[in-house]
Amino acid sequence: MRDLILLAVLPFLIFAIFQRPFIGLGLWIWTALFYPNGWVYGAASNIRYNLLFTGITIAVYFTSKHKVRLVLGATGTLLLMFFFWVSMSTIFGLAPAEYRWELWTRFAKIIALFIFILLIVEKKLHIDFFLWCLIFSVGFYAGLEGLKYILSGGGHKIEGMAGHVLGDRNELSIAMAMLLPICFYLMGEFGNESKLLKIAFLGLISLLVIAIIGTHSRGGLVALIAVGTYLFIKSKRKLLFLILLVCAGSAFLGFIPKEWFERMNTIGQASGDASFMGRVVAWKLSFILAVQNPLFGGGFKALEYQPVWANLVQDFYRYSFFYTGDNIPPIVPRAAHSIYFQVLGDHGFIGLFLFCSTLLSAFMRAGKIARICIAKNGPEWIKKLATMLRLSIFTYAVGGAALSFSYFDMIYALIGLVIVLDYRFLMPFILQKQANDSPQFSHVKNEHE
Repeated sequence: MRDLILLAVLPFLIFAIFQRPFIGLGLWIWTALFYPNGWVYGAASNIRYNLLFTGITIAVYFTSKHKVRLVLGATGTLLLMFFFWVSMSTIFGLAPAEYRWELWTRFAKIIALFIFILLIVEKKLHIDFFLWCLIFSVGFYAGLEGLKYILSGGGHKIEGMAGHVLGDRNELSIAMAMLLPICFYLMGEFGNESKLLKIAFLGLISLLVIAIIGTHSRGGLVALIAVGTYLFIKSKRKLLFLILLVCAGSAFLGFIPKEWFERMNTIGQASGDASFMGRVVAWKLSFILAVQNPLFGGGFKALEYQPVWANLVQDFYRYSFFYTGDNIPPIVPRAAHSIYFQVLGDHGFIGLFLFCSTLLSAFMRAGKIARICIAKNGPEWIKKLATMLRLSIFTYAVGGAALSFSYFDMIYALIGLVIVLDYRFLMPFILQKQANDSPQFSHVKNEHE
């Protein structure tokens, strides 16, 4: 049945992309995060939807007459510099070439999405549609899994879909936490027009929180706390926020099993937790990998390549300042388990600098957009969206500190939206306001009247 529905809708989706390239852009991110192939089992499962929608979107853009100038800004320039550095580290990488170039190809597709966001998104409708596609990808899966968790009384273990970019439950929890600010923005934009839609968003937000809890991910809990703390600080009605938080927390307690609390309690006892200290061991080996290859690092998958891992283990005790307790490296290689140490090991110290600078630049730029909107009495939606994008980036930066999640489509797409918001929406508004306020313009306007 799912196959028939998807195959029946497919021609209409393709037709829509030919008419409006921004629809293709939304379907591009939707297929990347929703993974429609994992939901069908017959003939529909053989179609590469992401490649299909991506190819059509790019073709339609290049054949269209209307094209806008690519504006990168400081943030976009930093990201492209990071991609260049990633390309160089891939060339000189230590892992087998097939692994390195497979991951480089995936990351190149993400950068392509970022560039086409800058080229295609021109209207508020384009941004809203793109964000709705995030809702119907990560949000749909989270809502479904959250309902299963409730119906099972907390017994359902929420995992990512096998073969998917969000197949790991920890990474899935971070993606769901990053989606929460997007939900708040869309609820503010569309919830006032329809009470039913507002109720639906409140339900989805609740299910997202439940789904994050249901993953049993400590990183997800940290990300959730980061979102809640940020919203509390920014809230103008802090007492009401606290009351709602206590009420919601009391309602959720009945669905949370005892083992969840036992697992979360280990966050405060990190040095005594074998799982966490195993990650610290991987962080130290990533650091050693960067020290041995300071310029370009080891390239993609170098840390997980057995010969490289074995070589790094020999220098494990040379850097005593990097505390790992009594823990020693296992024989089998492990992932870095941190976006920062993953980039450090993969692309060296310069690669880490470019990666962190990109995140920081996008975070700061989003905050500046919100402040300028307040100072210049700019559109309210720009201020709200900039604030929520900033929160999503912050959530990723905090939650990803203990996950190998450096090359996630969603974060680079959100960075693209920050740049678009600045140069396609805020800057034209400021220029128009300055023109309206200038004496020369006022003189011309008065003569015309």
